[in-house]
Amino acid sequence: MPPLKQGDTAPDFSLPDQDGEIMSLSDFQGKRVLIYFYPKAMTPGCTVQACGLRDNMDELKKFNVEVLGISTDEPARLTRFVEKELLNFTLLSDEDHKTAEQFAVWGEKSFMGKSYYGIYRVSFLIDKHGKIEHVFDDFKTNNHHEIILNYLKENG
Repeated sequence: MPPLKQGDTAPDFSLPDQDGEIMSLSDFQGKRVLIYFYPKAMTPGCTVQACGLRDNMDELKKFNVEVLGISTDEPARLTRFVEKELLNFTLLSDEDHKTAEQFAVWGEKSFMGKSYYGIYRVSFLIDKHGKIEHVFDDFKTNNHHEIILNYLKENG
């Protein structure tokens, strides 16, 4: 599946959040949404990335951006992640990785010489009409929030 790009319609999805409530992208119609895909809750890189967004939520809200984090973790693990790190945004569970596949962020990866399938660390800013406004795929976990905020400051 080719990667999604700016101008594409974001695929709608319905996934359970950290509390087991089903949320859909269409629930956010009329709002800007940052959907960020991350490999695994409570790992060092994913924690740094999530905390960067948490600590800059007031700034993101100034641009009317809602944040949704998506991983293949089950809701119970997401609950622990939210509670442990005091996250102030919603995490969604994509255990069967169908949503990651729809966004073309699921594929073969390698770590220490072993190949496996997993989520690519990519973020999508969805505009209020459900179109992909921007794709963020060139960042480090510790500057993810800065890259997004810089984009928002330059582009409203």
